[in-house]
Amino acid sequence: MTEETPGFDQESDVPAEAESAQTHEQAAQGAESADQTGAAAGDANRTVALTAQLDQLRTALGERTADVQRIQAEYQNYRRRVERDRIAVKEIATASLLTELLPVLDDIGRAREHGELLGGFKAVAEAVETVAAKMGLMQFGEEGEPFDPMIHEALMHSYAPDVTETTCVSILQPGYRVGERTIRPARVAVAEPQPGAQPPKSADEGGGQASDEEGAGPDEG
Repeated sequence: MTEETPGFDQESDVPAEAESAQTHEQAAQGAESADQTGAAAGDANRTVALTAQLDQLRTALGERTADVQRIQAEYQNYRRRVERDRIAVKEIATASLLTELLPVLDDIGRAREHGELLGGFKAVAEAVETVAAKMGLMQFGEEGEPFDPMIHEALMHSYAPDVTETTCVSILQPGYRVGERTIRPARVAVAEPQPGAQPPKSADEGGGQASDEEGAGPDEG
């Protein structure tokens, strides 16, 4: 007879409930791991989205800053242009007023030359000249200065042996300027060097020539 080995035909001692619990535990661990993975992926997506939004905000801020800087620069240019125009308008108005006053100043000058600036007329004349000077009016033109067509107007012309260039020899009417603006050139009489006249020699040249002439004598035989 064949003997049967005991135990091979017996059922497993592990109950079905334990196997089911173990399966559920593994499924729960898998689900938890999946949840963690999904949460990590969600955090990464949110980080990317926030980074992109931050970049957009930085770009918008840079554009608005550039706009403000451009507007500020335009405003500064506008202020400088307005100030420059204001000064120019003031100078033009002042020059126009003083130009109308020049005939009065000419009359005052002629009265002073003839000794007629006396009494109350003298006080008024000096007050007018003081006000004109405070407004920036400056007189120019002197005898003996070189003729400059930019600031002189020649009304008379002559020749003189004692000048080496065109020279103002008489001031017929003084010139006037306000700042750098000439409102009337000086009206002058000018003299030019005599045609064909030789320029005067210096003392050294004259002395050397005299010494040569003095040293020269008749040849002795």
